[in-house]
Amino acid sequence: MRVFIAGIDGYLGWPLAIYLRAHGHEVAGADLLLRRQWVAEVGSVSAQPIASREERLRAFHETFGAALDFRVGDLTDYDFVKAFFAEFQPEAVVHLGQMPSAPYSMIDQAHCVWTQQNNVINNLNLLWAIKEVAPQAQLVKIGTMGEYGTPNVDIPEGFFNVEFRGRKDRMPFPRQAGSWYHQSKVHDSHNTHFASKIWGLRATDIMQGVVFGTHIAEMGADPRLRSRLDFDQCFGTAINRFCCQAVIGHPLTLFGLGRQKRGFLPLADSMACLRLAVENPPAPGEFRVFNQFENAYSISELACMVKEVAADIGLDTQIRRYDNPRAEMEEHYYQPDRERLIELGYQPTRDIKSVMKQMMLDLIQHRDRIEAHADALIPDIRWDGGRKRSEVIG
Repeated sequence: MRVFIAGIDGYLGWPLAIYLRAHGHEVAGADLLLRRQWVAEVGSVSAQPIASREERLRAFHETFGAALDFRVGDLTDYDFVKAFFAEFQPEAVVHLGQMPSAPYSMIDQAHCVWTQQNNVINNLNLLWAIKEVAPQAQLVKIGTMGEYGTPNVDIPEGFFNVEFRGRKDRMPFPRQAGSWYHQSKVHDSHNTHFASKIWGLRATDIMQGVVFGTHIAEMGADPRLRSRLDFDQCFGTAINRFCCQAVIGHPLTLFGLGRQKRGFLPLADSMACLRLAVENPPAPGEFRVFNQFENAYSISELACMVKEVAADIGLDTQIRRYDNPRAEMEEHYYQPDRERLIELGYQPTRDIKSVMKQMMLDLIQHRDRIEAHADALIPDIRWDGGRKRSEVIG
């Protein structure tokens, strides 16, 4: 199958190119290399050194015996997207090419507006390019479980049955975004659903949990094939950040009470789920939603797991609470469904502690890189629009 990856240079995009090629698919993709710039802008680096685009392409060719069509281009430039699609004729389009950070979108007016423009427009461009150039292709759009927020009811996969004033209907489950970034993803979901209805497009909207992990087996031992791993306040998600903190002896940073609950999944599971979505497309005109995660945990539970695993490899780790810079419910009900990918064959990784252990063993080799940017571990971006470094509260 011919698969186009939007955002092919990113934390998920690069391993997905390797994973799909290893499983027999033809892959091409585009990226403007902005993730590298964003992380530098917030004063950090990838914990794992990442190869340049040129080095990655050489390593890909040496590994698979074929070139990878990876072009530097702007997905908000419709002429670029349409021309690439006309040449490659994708059968599936995996959309990973957006700014994925809630804190980054909350920095100020400029970052808020840019996030909305970039994310919403490039998703619309992909929809229009599929319609005009490759109408049988499926769009696999990465959303986020954060679109749902934390409602006080179970969270279905996209749709639920409603009875109101004696009438019944099946309707999209309400979205309650918690940041300007998440709000842009809600717009994407609505736009993709609308395009499926009016144009008959095939679309899968994946409400993805938080992904963690340093590599997948298909990367082998070649360091040029490794993906990035961020730990800063904007792009360093919970488990990745905790593991980086553990290997340098920095206390694990819990925000607020640490009882916020979210869905998480290893990087290898994310790749497997995306492959299942690509290889099992919906019918024309069908907009389907998958909730994608291994399990749901509180942030405190994750921190305790990281501390336990760190101790197993000789790392003395402490946990410290900081005031929460975000506007979010700290104690809440959280029970999302996740049946549809299981029905397609997804087998979640049960032993996530083994994934954490491998992460820390990988990251120990790069202690110096993390230590040199330790200031990036404590947030100062606040949801009220101000900047104030979080303080220890317990």
